[in-house]
Amino acid sequence: MAGVRVTKVDWQRPRNGAAHRTEEYPCPELVIRRGQVFGLTLEVSGDPDSDENFIFTVETGPRASEAFHTKAEFETSELQVSAAWTAVKEAQTESTVAVSLSSPPDAAIGRYLLSARADDVFLDSEEERQEYVLNDSGVIFRGVEKHIRAQGWNFGQFEEDILSICLAILDRSPSHQAYPATDVCRRCDPVYVTRVISAMVNSNNDRGVVQGQWQGKYGGGTSPLHWSGSVAILQKWFKGRFKPVKYGQCWVFAGVMCTVLRCLGIATRIVSNFNSAHDTDRNLSVDKYVDSFGRTLEDLTEDSMWNFHVWNESWFARPDLGPAYNGWQVLDATPQEESEGVFQCGPASVTAIREGDVHLAHDGPFVFAEVNADYVIWLWHEDESRERVYSDTKKIGRCISTKAVGSDSRVDITGLYKYPEGSRKERQVYGKAVRKLFGAEARGKRARARRNAGRALWRDALLEPAPSPSITGKFKALEPPVLGHDLKLALCLTNLTARAQRVQVNVSAATILYTRKPVAEILQESHVVRLGPQEEKKIPIVIAYSQYKEDLTEDKKILLAAMCLVAKGEKLLVEKDITLEDFITIKVRGPAVVGVAVVVEVTVVNPLWERVEDCVLMVEGSGLLRGQLSIDVPALEPQEKASVRFSITPSRSGPRQLQVDLVSAHFADIKGFAVIHVAAAK
Repeated sequence: MAGVRVTKVDWQRPRNGAAHRTEEYPCPELVIRRGQVFGLTLEVSGDPDSDENFIFTVETGPRASEAFHTKAEFETSELQVSAAWTAVKEAQTESTVAVSLSSPPDAAIGRYLLSARADDVFLDSEEERQEYVLNDSGVIFRGVEKHIRAQGWNFGQFEEDILSICLAILDRSPSHQAYPATDVCRRCDPVYVTRVISAMVNSNNDRGVVQGQWQGKYGGGTSPLHWSGSVAILQKWFKGRFKPVKYGQCWVFAGVMCTVLRCLGIATRIVSNFNSAHDTDRNLSVDKYVDSFGRTLEDLTEDSMWNFHVWNESWFARPDLGPAYNGWQVLDATPQEESEGVFQCGPASVTAIREGDVHLAHDGPFVFAEVNADYVIWLWHEDESRERVYSDTKKIGRCISTKAVGSDSRVDITGLYKYPEGSRKERQVYGKAVRKLFGAEARGKRARARRNAGRALWRDALLEPAPSPSITGKFKALEPPVLGHDLKLALCLTNLTARAQRVQVNVSAATILYTRKPVAEILQESHVVRLGPQEEKKIPIVIAYSQYKEDLTEDKKILLAAMCLVAKGEKLLVEKDITLEDFITIKVRGPAVVGVAVVVEVTVVNPLWERVEDCVLMVEGSGLLRGQLSIDVPALEPQEKASVRFSITPSRSGPRQLQVDLVSAHFADIKGFAVIHVAAAK
C-alpha cells in the first residue's frame, strides 16, 4: 500500500483466544482454528485512504507455494469468503485499521503468522467440543470385562511447549523428512494427519515418541503403569532430541495420541475394548491352542485375545469414502501389525466396521477382528492332532467403552461397532466381512492359491459352534480377590443329564499380562468328581499369596482354567480372568481457588503381610501443579492404612483432575484420581 507502513500489530490474543478456544495455550504466538474469523488491529504510519486495500500474505512450511496451498496472497474486501483466505476492513482511524480475517477450512495445519483448525473435523455439539477438543484430562478404562476400572489421565494439551512438540512430531515424520513441501500441503487433510500421527506416536519404523514393551521388563526406562499423563512423555521425547521414551503399552499410546490430536484441534476420545482380538492370520478368528490342563501353548498360538485394548477415535468427514462414513474414525498408535509397511492403524470408519465394509481404507479387517472375531479353543493332543473343544461368536469385543461427555462415568458404545451379538444381522455382517476380505485377497497376486486358502479360512471362520457338553461349569469368587491375600474360589459344575457322570477335572492357574500372555504357572491340580442326575457340585480352589506374589506382574492378573473331561470324549473348558483389587482415597480439605494453596489428603493401604519402607506418592494434575510431585510415604506395617497430606496451588479454574500413584518395589502400582472443581480467583 503506497505511502503507508504497518508499524505494529495487535493480535488481540485474549479476544481471539476466547473466540477460538485457544486461550490456554501458553505460547507467545496467536493460535487460531481454521475456518473461523479472527481480528487484528494494525497500527500504521502515513495517512491511509479509506478506499485503499491492504495486501496480506500467509506462508507455512518449507518452499511455500500457492500450488501446494501453503502460501496465499489476498487483500481486504467487503465480503468474507469462507473457501479462501479473506480479510475485511472493519474500522479505521488515522493511525489504526481493524481487520477481520478468515482462513479457509482446509488450510494446512502448522506455523504461519497464523495456525489453523479443520472444517472437516467440526463438531456441531458445543458440549462435545468442550469434551473432545478442550478437556485437558480424561479417563481410561482398563481391567477385565467383569471388573472394569477407571484410570485418570492428564492430556495436558495446553501445558508449556506441548503445541510446539506436537508440531515437531509432524515435522519429524518420515513423510516430512523425505518430501517436506508435499507433506505440509497435505496437512489440510485429517485422514492424512491422523495416519501420520498414529505412526509417529510409536517408535517403530521411525524415531517416534514412545517405545513399546510388553514383557514385564522395564530396565532403562519407566514402567507403562507409572505414567499418569502425556506431558512428561512428550517433554522427555522433545528434550531428549527425539529419542523414543521407554516404555508404553496400549493405554499410553492412546493417551499420548489423544493429547496430540486435541492439541491440533481434532476432536478425539479414548476407547477401550474388552476381550480384544489380535488376529494375526487375517481369518477373522482367534485360534487358541491348549493342553489337557487348559494351559495356553504359546509355540502354537499366534492369535491372542487381550483382556482389554485401548485406541482412539477422532471425529471428521471422509470425503475419500463418502458421507455415509463421516463421524468417528478408529486410530491406533499401538504397534501391533504393519499397515502399508509401517506400524500404523487407521483411520478406519466406525460405521464401516459396523457394516462389515472391511474393504475400505484404512485397516478395516484388523479393527473388525478386534471387535467381532470368533473365539475358538483347540485341544492339542500328544500325537499332534487337534480337537475343537470350544467356540464362541460372542466373546470378542465386549463392553466397548469411552468416557461420558461432561462426567467421568463409563459409556458403552459397543452398538456403534456391531449389531447385537447373536442377532441375525450381526452374523450377516460377519459373513459379509469374510466375503469382502477373501474376495479382495483373491484379486491380488497368486490369486488361485490365495483364493483356495481364503475358502479354507472362510470355512473355518463360519464353523458351527463346538458341540455343547452334557455339563456346565463356571468359577465363582468366594471372597473379593485382594492383592496380598489368598484367593478363594470354587469351580461349580452342573450335570445337565438324568444320568450320573464321572468328570476328570484338570485345573491350572498362571499369572498373566493384560494381553493374556502367560508369565508363570502358579497352580496345577486334578480332581475326580462324580455328579448325580442334575446335580451341582463345588470344587474349592485356593491360591495362596505365597504362590503368586513372586510372579505377579504389574497388571495384577491371573488366568484360571479347568479342562473337564466327561465320558464319551466330551470336553468342557472353563476360564476366569482375575484382577487383584486395591484402593486409594483422595480428599480435598477445603475450597480450591486459583492462586490459593489447598490441602489434599491421600489415604493408602499396604496390601502386603509384610512391612514396606520405600513407598512414594507420585502426584500430577494439569492446572493444579507444575510437573510431577514426589512425596515419600512413611514406612507401612503389614496391612496398615496411612494418610499423607500435601498442598497444591491451582493455576486454572474449572474441573481439574488430580492423579495419585502409590509406587513401591514390593507391589504393583496403586492408582487413583479425583476431580477438583477450582473456582476463579476472587
